[in-house]
Amino acid sequence: MKRTSVLIIYTGGTIGMIQNHETGALESFNFEHLLSHVPEIRQFNLAIEAIAFETPIDSSDMTPTEWQKLVRIISENYSKYDGFVILHGTDTMAFTSSALSFMLEGLNKPVILTGSQLPIGALRTDGKSNLITAIEIAAAKRPDGSPMVSEVCVVFHDKLFRGNRVTKIDSDNFSAFDSPNYPPLATLGTEIKYNPASIGEYRKDAVLTPHEEMDTRIIIFSLFPGLRPEIVDNVLSSPDLKGILFRTFGSGNAPKNMRLIETLKSAMADGKVIVNISQCMSGYVHQERYGAGLQLADSGIVSGRDMTLEAALTKLMFLFGRGLTSERVLELMDVSLAGEVTI
Repeated sequence: MKRTSVLIIYTGGTIGMIQNHETGALESFNFEHLLSHVPEIRQFNLAIEAIAFETPIDSSDMTPTEWQKLVRIISENYSKYDGFVILHGTDTMAFTSSALSFMLEGLNKPVILTGSQLPIGALRTDGKSNLITAIEIAAAKRPDGSPMVSEVCVVFHDKLFRGNRVTKIDSDNFSAFDSPNYPPLATLGTEIKYNPASIGEYRKDAVLTPHEEMDTRIIIFSLFPGLRPEIVDNVLSSPDLKGILFRTFGSGNAPKNMRLIETLKSAMADGKVIVNISQCMSGYVHQERYGAGLQLADSGIVSGRDMTLEAALTKLMFLFGRGLTSERVLELMDVSLAGEVTI
């Protein structure tokens, strides 16, 4: 029988860093060194191959250009491998996993992102277990031979998360990620316990349709007590701006400031899309719950519901990148494209 195959894609990040003993600084090293630090990989009865970015990057330098590169690598190798593991820095991992969930339309194979809080060469590194678990999940099959998961996911510490539901919550602890509004797809202990009710449905006949264009003419701004509407007006009046993530209070509330409301209405009249995202990590945007939120709904602002900031941002980039009209983007922000939102 043909062995299950997994392609590991190394982009950079802490998991691929080693300490310079002279300077104490962390420096990037090549993928062969990474494999030498995790000899346990050879115990898998899998066909594992690896590819690395020509110049590994810190995840703080991640841009849509690198997302395009990942989409290209996966689409070009899609028929050759049963699953994919992406090694990525933690700072922007949730942005990348969210973006890929939209850019890899029709995906029916696992794409698992992981990384670490400590370099792979550190004695107490979390990189080994994260990498080994990511490979195991990327290769996991159901009794009928279909993949256990067939979507973009993040493996970190003791959980498997849907890629467009995850956000980084901690810069120091090993449990660096959480999925505030969606249950984990699996918990990782002495064994991997999958949660079938949370895992997306496997679509046998799905055909991968990769998308590379992402429109970055998006901005995020947060409400705070004392925000001056004229400053908001200066930002939103930019002719290049197409989408705005409006981070509001609580369940989607904003102050009853008519100058601010008129500024938002003016932006929408110019064809800009405004999405209401709560500043709270968990919960749901209910614009109709209070008068403070109802004024936004009446103005034509669309609710981001329970999307993470990362998912809402990359979804806007993706939709505008497809050349859709503002009206169509507004409609699709209210639709679940890849399990990113609860409708």
